[in-house]
Amino acid sequence: MSSEAARGGARTLLVFCDSLSYYGPTGGLPSDDPRIWPNIVAAELGWDVELIGRIGWTSRDVWWAATQDPRSWAALPRAGAVIFATSGMDSLPSPLPTALRELIRYVRPPRVRRWVRDGYGWVQPKLSPVSRSALPPQLTAEYLEMTRAAIDFNRPGIPVVAALPSVHIAPTYGMAHHGRAGTVAAITEWAAEREVPLVDLKAAVGEEVMSGRGNPDGIHWNFEAHRAVAELMIKGLSEAGVEVPASDG
Repeated sequence: MSSEAARGGARTLLVFCDSLSYYGPTGGLPSDDPRIWPNIVAAELGWDVELIGRIGWTSRDVWWAATQDPRSWAALPRAGAVIFATSGMDSLPSPLPTALRELIRYVRPPRVRRWVRDGYGWVQPKLSPVSRSALPPQLTAEYLEMTRAAIDFNRPGIPVVAALPSVHIAPTYGMAHHGRAGTVAAITEWAAEREVPLVDLKAAVGEEVMSGRGNPDGIHWNFEAHRAVAELMIKGLSEAGVEVPASDG
């Protein structure tokens, strides 16, 4: 379906994300909760939302979702814009390679799985300060470009916005986030080459998170942070060419 045909019905904000986009101050929320930033943005635009994500997702998972999840195939024809709201997990330290860490859920029997999971939970904060990022920065940029190119092939010229990593004070990661700078640099270079507007999640949520006013886990956000992210996302969408309705204020 062409972009012109897609305008015949309600347009959709297609968001690929990790848990930061749908967690609040006490835990995960349904994708239609009006207090999370994707729904705040969609309400401002008068659009629907298709939220595709899961806790722990990296930009590699977004590539898989965009190319393998039929929800994204269904949403893309009517999408007015696409947002890549990941890269946070990409930049977090991971004592184990991501693929190996994710295999813990498949360990059998359950008693052994619980032992392995608890053991990793004990080791992670201790080794995080000296661990590499879950995804190498250049690989993050490569997956973002692969996904952008695939989407643009099917919807040429569709507005795309991406995000720079958030910040955290999470004891589960040993308060470490030394990989953020490299991820920021790689995404920024990619975005400049492709003229993709960027939203700096640190600028939006940093004060709330670093002051301890976010989720007690030290990584997810409160609703004030969600509103701040929504404001920057709307600006990013406007830069990408989305017509944003004038505010009543």
